[in-house]
Amino acid sequence: MPFVLLFVSEKAVSELKKGKVVVLEERVPKLKQRRRQKVNRRLTAYIIFFFMLILCIIYFQSPLSNVRHIEVKGNQHVSVQQIVRASGVTNRTSFWRINTDQVKQAIESLPEIKEVTVKKQFPNTIVLYIKERTRVAYIEEKQLFFPILDNGKILTKNKPKMALSDAPILVNWKDREKIQEIAGQLAHLPSYILNAISEIHHTPTKYDPYHITVYMNDGFEVSATVPNFAEKMRLYPEIVKQLNPNVKGVIHLEVSNYFKAYKGDDNEKNKGQ
Repeated sequence: MPFVLLFVSEKAVSELKKGKVVVLEERVPKLKQRRRQKVNRRLTAYIIFFFMLILCIIYFQSPLSNVRHIEVKGNQHVSVQQIVRASGVTNRTSFWRINTDQVKQAIESLPEIKEVTVKKQFPNTIVLYIKERTRVAYIEEKQLFFPILDNGKILTKNKPKMALSDAPILVNWKDREKIQEIAGQLAHLPSYILNAISEIHHTPTKYDPYHITVYMNDGFEVSATVPNFAEKMRLYPEIVKQLNPNVKGVIHLEVSNYFKAYKGDDNEKNKGQ
């Protein structure tokens, strides 16, 4: 039987005596324990991930992920029901499958809708921010009032039986092209001036087929022409400030601006700028 001679230095013997050297047999249990703990942690992470994956699959495949609430904000004339119906979103629609661009385009196909912003609020709420087109006038036909939008489009559905006070009434307008032109002018007026107008009559003359007579809510009358109507009417508030409110008459805004009182009220003429 062979003999193996082990040579151990005096320094190693000294270290053993002092306990500074750890014997391999003493470290093995600790290494096994650490390895077991590491395996357990990894297994626990896998189990948690597996259950989270199952929960996600159940959530996405169940009604829990469907839209629960649809909020509509900013609408005035178009009803909430019309907007929601146009959006195509229902309580059976998955919150995560909603294409906001498609919803936006669907709602903006409504003639009175100018712009839509779609926001998704977790976990299941859709908010629709609506910007409607301005109603710049109403036109009467067969005792019904058809709203005219700022793009010149005349609404033929859901027409009210009486005009609202948010826009003037167009009287004696037959030409669709001229209606669109006056609508374009009205769209450029500030709301406070637009709301001050009661009626706009188309009163063409031999020299001006676009001549109009405008009746104001404050009792004054305006003689003007369509092509520069918005520009001229912006001067109206300043002109009225210079007039006697008790003396009514016609404010001419065709070429030059001047005031002519009604006969019998006052013969005085007041210049306006």
